[in-house]
Amino acid sequence: MIKLENNIKEKIYQVYLALTRRLTNTQTMALLAILVGLCAGIGAYIFNNILHTITHLLTSWTPDDQAQWLYLVYPAIGIILATLFVKYIVKDGISEGVTRVLYAMSRGDSRIKGHNCWTSIVGGATTIGFGGSVGPEAPIVLTGAAIGSNIGKLARLNYKNITLLLCCGAGAAVAAVFKAPITGVVFVLEILMLDITSKSIIPLLMASMTATITSLVLHGFSPIYAVSLTESDMFQVAHLPLFILLGCFCGVMAYYFTEVNSKVGGFYKSVTEQWRKWLYAGLTLGILIFIFPPLYGEGHTSFNALMAGQTTDLFDNTLFYSLSEADWFLIIYLIAIMLFKVVAMATTNAAGGVGGTFAPSLFVGAFAGATLAVICRATFGWDISITSFTLAGMAGVMSGVMKAPLTAIFLIAELSNGYGLFIPLMIVSCISFAVNFGLDRDSIYTKQLRMRGELLSHDKDSSAFVFLRLDQLMETDFIRLRESITLGDVVNIISNARRNIFPVVDNEDKLLGIVQLDDLRHDMFNREKWGKSIMHYMIQPPDKILEHEMIQSIMPRYEQSNTWMLPVVDKQNHYLGFISKSRILNSYREALVNVSQAD
Repeated sequence: MIKLENNIKEKIYQVYLALTRRLTNTQTMALLAILVGLCAGIGAYIFNNILHTITHLLTSWTPDDQAQWLYLVYPAIGIILATLFVKYIVKDGISEGVTRVLYAMSRGDSRIKGHNCWTSIVGGATTIGFGGSVGPEAPIVLTGAAIGSNIGKLARLNYKNITLLLCCGAGAAVAAVFKAPITGVVFVLEILMLDITSKSIIPLLMASMTATITSLVLHGFSPIYAVSLTESDMFQVAHLPLFILLGCFCGVMAYYFTEVNSKVGGFYKSVTEQWRKWLYAGLTLGILIFIFPPLYGEGHTSFNALMAGQTTDLFDNTLFYSLSEADWFLIIYLIAIMLFKVVAMATTNAAGGVGGTFAPSLFVGAFAGATLAVICRATFGWDISITSFTLAGMAGVMSGVMKAPLTAIFLIAELSNGYGLFIPLMIVSCISFAVNFGLDRDSIYTKQLRMRGELLSHDKDSSAFVFLRLDQLMETDFIRLRESITLGDVVNIISNARRNIFPVVDNEDKLLGIVQLDDLRHDMFNREKWGKSIMHYMIQPPDKILEHEMIQSIMPRYEQSNTWMLPVVDKQNHYLGFISKSRILNSYREALVNVSQAD
């Protein structure tokens, strides 16, 4: 089977060489980007069809004025199916799509396993179709990135070009899902942090354009959110204080979003038995979605209802259908949905579901903006456009959660044809970003990666360090000395030693100290002193490096201790090896060349 697969790959490569032998590298990358965009667009279409088919079959047959009791069990079924699919068929993690793409860029040589071209589609559609309160964008981004990465591998491209195709796939996937080509490009530049050069921007544009055209041909030309902005929806200077207030509110909600997601995820990680995760998640999601049906799935229906000002539609299939006209209850209802959406999203992902945080951040933002507008209308009688505040809120929370204000602004503008709201979108997004950055500098995608030193950035110096791994740079060919040996024993050892530093360890291999050859020279030629214990010459190293430390944190310690070589130990102080400043610098220079090279 493996031999057959290799033969197919070799034939594909030969065909690729034949087709591109007269093309320049730039032309070749442009053609590959178009291919990636086409595949990503088709992948997004297949995903949406599967998702909408499942959702329609499960939810379309209940009258609006009746509660849907099956909402109590649908989410649990979806999570169980997705978990079993991942465990027994995929046998690999496929959740946290955008984070996995970032990790692949920094630690995986931008190589993503081939199964990710389709497994995220199946897992995500199953989870969301059965009511999992997550978004389809992360699975689609991982799918698109995997398509780009694997096409790059088939063409046997280097790291730089595989990374470019990976980013083309991710951007094309976003463009296809939202029919928003500019957003796809900005998403890559702002979130995946691809450098902006003429050789990178052209393929990225072509991939996003191709994916969008594919989506338009297959899905139709209508925007995702059917919003028709009227004169009253346009920006008014008198509403400027309210948009500033909304920006601050969205910044706080973005912080709530990331914190709750982190805490819920931490709780489910502490639960070791999978059946308990299913039980807790099933009960939590079933009850929440039964009480608040807008929490079902990605929530696009709720977006459209809010932006059209049809708030009564939010009460379909609820126990509160008769209260849909009461403003006071509407405010409570909107706030509850906004807060519980984060809990439902985090629970879905943490319990084994496959989905993303992209759409949930838009959902929370939509309800944040609508809540402020409804409060102003009901309390003060102001003529406030729910549509404009809903759209601005969507951009605000997304900007704070993802630390991507430009992506948020262009996404909402392209989704709704709402370019007339550019000023409030900019105001709310920028203020939300600033407020949230003051509370937490990392986005929901980058927090864990930055803590582990695995995050790429636009700073090439920092990015080069990300590729360096301590376990690969550590040197282990140092002769270990036991505490019981004498100077005479060491003299005999030195004749075969290649190093001038010797670690001294006990019987459990715990590091006691080090012996330097320079400290022995005075006595090693005096046989009368050969009986001295080696402990007489042992000194403590100026510092120790723990085995999983980030390279970035190590470099300043060489300067502080005025040394070029430091021992590496584990948490129990077991000696593992040494790492030298010169080896780090040499490897850093090589990594910097790889990051900076043009082809």
